[in-house]
Amino acid sequence: MSTAIVYPNLEEFDQLISGDKPVLVDFWADWCMPCRMLAPVIEQLGEQYQGRAEVAKVNVDEYPELASRYRIQSIPTVMIFDKGELAEIIVGLNSADVYTKALDKLLGE
Repeated sequence: MSTAIVYPNLEEFDQLISGDKPVLVDFWADWCMPCRMLAPVIEQLGEQYQGRAEVAKVNVDEYPELASRYRIQSIPTVMIFDKGELAEIIVGLNSADVYTKALDKLLGE
């Protein structure tokens, strides 16, 4: 497990997404093969954006309340939050540049 990735519980989630930095959240599950394929990309993003953005993973089987709140119907679903507001939703397995473009846009890079 990377130290650059945050694994928030229910109590920590709202506080995390409401911070000053953009937050990329990967909604995933152990049994999901595309989620497993995305995992190295998420790890890379955590390292790449450390200190500038937060990168988090939420297991939908462990936190169905969050999956329900955000109407997650397909995984992997990546949501990017900016100061508590949902800024972007990216569904399915994508290349790293899809996520970096979304984060860079929020960071003004």
